[in-house]
Amino acid sequence: MFKQNSPLKLRTTITLLVCSVIAVVLFVVHSVYLSQSTQQSKLGLEEKAIAVLHTLTVTPFIAQALQTPILLPALQDYVEQVRRQNDLLFIVVMDMQGIRQTHPDPSRIGKHFAGGDEVKALHGEESISEAQGTLGPSLRLISPLYDATHQQIGAIAVGISTAKVEQTIAKNRWITYWAIIFGGLIGTLGAFILARQIKKIMFGMEPSEIAALLEERNAMLQSLKEGVIAVNADAQITLINDEAKRLLRQNGELENLLLMESSKHWPALLHLRQVLETGQAGQDEEIDFNGSTLLTNSVPVRVNNQVVGAIVTFRDKTEVSQLVQRLTGISHYAEALRVQAHEFMNKLHVILGMVNLRAYDQLETYIMDTANHYHTEVGSLIRQIKDPVIAGFILGKMNRGREIGVEVSITPTSYLPESAQAEVTHELVTVLGNLLENAMDALDGLESPTIVLTFDHDDGWLRCTVRDNGNGIDPAVLPHIFEHGFSTKGARRGIGLFLVKQSLEKLGGTIECESNKGVGTRFIVTLPYASKENGL
Repeated sequence: MFKQNSPLKLRTTITLLVCSVIAVVLFVVHSVYLSQSTQQSKLGLEEKAIAVLHTLTVTPFIAQALQTPILLPALQDYVEQVRRQNDLLFIVVMDMQGIRQTHPDPSRIGKHFAGGDEVKALHGEESISEAQGTLGPSLRLISPLYDATHQQIGAIAVGISTAKVEQTIAKNRWITYWAIIFGGLIGTLGAFILARQIKKIMFGMEPSEIAALLEERNAMLQSLKEGVIAVNADAQITLINDEAKRLLRQNGELENLLLMESSKHWPALLHLRQVLETGQAGQDEEIDFNGSTLLTNSVPVRVNNQVVGAIVTFRDKTEVSQLVQRLTGISHYAEALRVQAHEFMNKLHVILGMVNLRAYDQLETYIMDTANHYHTEVGSLIRQIKDPVIAGFILGKMNRGREIGVEVSITPTSYLPESAQAEVTHELVTVLGNLLENAMDALDGLESPTIVLTFDHDDGWLRCTVRDNGNGIDPAVLPHIFEHGFSTKGARRGIGLFLVKQSLEKLGGTIECESNKGVGTRFIVTLPYASKENGL
């Protein structure tokens, strides 16, 4: 198997990239500079030679010495001094026949100028050429020489060694090489420092790790059941997840929210603006939003102790209430099972005790009585309540009532068919559970406390009544009993009847309360109820 090559580290990638760019730039600069430097070096030597040549052609002594043989040795000395001062290969003064009168090698004086490029100069034209002479290859500049009457009497040749030109070019080339090496080292060091700083800014993470983290963050955001909206310091939306879009679209505000001018009017954003201004978080705030109630939590986002943005999470309170109701129903189921188990264990303990006492006759009577009671109570309940969930729930409440001394019964005429919708059954458990618990609390400490349940199903509607013989509800309090948080039992109460009303409103049902002081209270629940028997 071949091992998959791992991507280069960020630091290595940045270093290689920057170094590559620097190398390309330096190469281009080197090529351009070297070409220009070569040209400039050659041109500079030519200009130097031309300047020396023109100076010599206008020097009267040279023309005079060429015409006066006695002055030729002095001419040789003078020309050689100029040649050495200017670091030239040769300076040759020749007559009109091309015969050398001066030369760095005295043995070549009196001989014909070599190379053949002196012809133009002897005919009055300056020339620049490269030729092979007695001193080797050279760059030669030849200019005619005139006397005081402007008659040509010869020519002067100035030579620059080709090796000298190449030496000058090579010297400049090495300067370029050292500049490239130094620039490369500086660039590499700069690239390493840059990569290190970028890595520090990215918290030491590699791009692949950042990409994976981003994907994980997006997956988490989109999987949340809460809507999430993030804004920057200007309260402009920078992030919004799918659940937030769903909730906003559900309330017809998604398109408006994404508009700059409209978004500032959204209440949650108003809360975010407060968070941005104060830097204080907002916890469990309720916002009325187009008929829905949202539960919001807003927190500031700080970088270096500066508020740079804010985040709000929100959820439809109705969904939260539904979850609470389901949990309440489950708690009712659990309580019913607990009571049943408790009563069952009590009966088992009685039977075990009678067995130990060998009271077999009494044991038989006890078992028969228990069985008859069970068949009478449970059989009657099953005949009236066809929904096994509701029947089991009511049976548990009856047993619970016996534990605390409260008689819970069903009217003989009651009838409840099995519901065609499981959701209605669960909601009805929540409704009955809260009403029965409230009734049992109201009967605490009273003599002969009773609770009577009535079920009347007709034409697709269910009428359920829960009646107790308690002290009743104060008329002044009665209009407020279904309000959220209202309770006469102390703090952290007042949610049960509120949830009951919400459940019934969701099902399209209603609840009424009739109460007489000192007589008792009756709750009347009415809701659509389709049965499995006939669909009504």
